[in-house]
Amino acid sequence: MADPEKPQADAHVPSPRSVAAKPFTVSEGHRQIRSFVLRQGRFTPAQQRAFDEQWSRFGIDYTGQPRDFDAIFGRNAPRVLEIGFGNGEALRFAAEHDPARDLIGIEVHAPGVGRLLNALAAADASNVRVYHHDAVEVLTHEVADGSLDEVRIYFPDPWHKKRHNKRRLVQAPFAELLVRKLAPGGRLHLATDWHDYAQQMWDVLDATAGIVNRAGKRGSVERPPWRPQTHFETRGQKLGHGVWDLIYDRC
Repeated sequence: MADPEKPQADAHVPSPRSVAAKPFTVSEGHRQIRSFVLRQGRFTPAQQRAFDEQWSRFGIDYTGQPRDFDAIFGRNAPRVLEIGFGNGEALRFAAEHDPARDLIGIEVHAPGVGRLLNALAAADASNVRVYHHDAVEVLTHEVADGSLDEVRIYFPDPWHKKRHNKRRLVQAPFAELLVRKLAPGGRLHLATDWHDYAQQMWDVLDATAGIVNRAGKRGSVERPPWRPQTHFETRGQKLGHGVWDLIYDRC
């Protein structure tokens, strides 16, 4: 019999989720070149509470198995995936302004995930789910081929030193993976404020079978209305820095 004076666990309180120190699969004896370094920064108590209290609502745990996203969202709707969402500004904007589509965000940095979880809860969003894991693994193992209507990659780490360029996310094998996941007529949208990286994106993507640059070979477009302008982007433009938006359509 339970002790009446001992507090009982509340079945409605979600169990805390520990934040993965390494949000990717570790293979013994194998060191994989990754496109990110885990510069976590300060992880605040509020961000940990977001994982504790909101992960069960907005989070998707990586399992390495194919996912039924219709079941996860409770509906069948066009699906958008954002890779490396940072603090989640674009996802928050899309959740409010594009409610007819379901949004999946992937980010390895826990503070940004925590901020987004808090923001989604405050907005009572229903069309966003989040992975705290490596995007390549999620795409490879959990996302079905031809199931995405759009993939967004905004301001990926430029790895500006030439010796580090091999770490950049946009490489030929990754581009081929993205094409497989896009549905016919789907869209790939990238943005960068580093011209050298834009050049690499053109080199890779213009040569990738199955997608066509909407602006023509080595072309870019004006920032489309579905991508909000960030604070850092505004500051950079005042300093004369360029921003390149690249849009590719799946054939």
